[in-house]
Amino acid sequence: MKLKLKPYKEQIKEWPQEGHHIMAQYDDEKVIVYQSYRLAIGNFAYRNQFFGGPFKLTRMTWIKPNFLWMMYRNGWGTKEGQEIVLAIHVKRDAFERYLSKAVYSNYQEDIYTTRDVWQEAVKNSSIRLQWDPDHDPYGAKLERRAIQIGIRNEEIAMYAKEDIL
Repeated sequence: MKLKLKPYKEQIKEWPQEGHHIMAQYDDEKVIVYQSYRLAIGNFAYRNQFFGGPFKLTRMTWIKPNFLWMMYRNGWGTKEGQEIVLAIHVKRDAFERYLSKAVYSNYQEDIYTTRDVWQEAVKNSSIRLQWDPDHDPYGAKLERRAIQIGIRNEEIAMYAKEDIL
């Protein structure tokens, strides 16, 4: 899938202004997510089309389907260790698996019966879900929330090779 581009001033008219939304380019086969890395990790992934080399399977990695949120988060590629931004084509069924297994990063009383139940779920989870304020290209915080998904444990090994197209 080729990335579809549109000027922000046009695109913003079509986007929701508030609420929790997964803002991503996708089709029936894949969802494009973004990550930023230091040169060694980013270059290895680019050259080999999977994560390996200096990429650590023992650390949680966070994917963001919203490009604008990714760029805000990494300081438009200026933060140390986040100089390379990758657009990763993840199998759609893998992305949906992440969502189905996700545990919220913060306690949600309407989902978890008690704080202890939630803390146990977090401890045992391989997928973390977090909704953060989205930002416009100038850095202003928006009412809309952007999703990021943390991947670790057995899921990170599948993400690094099997889940990427």
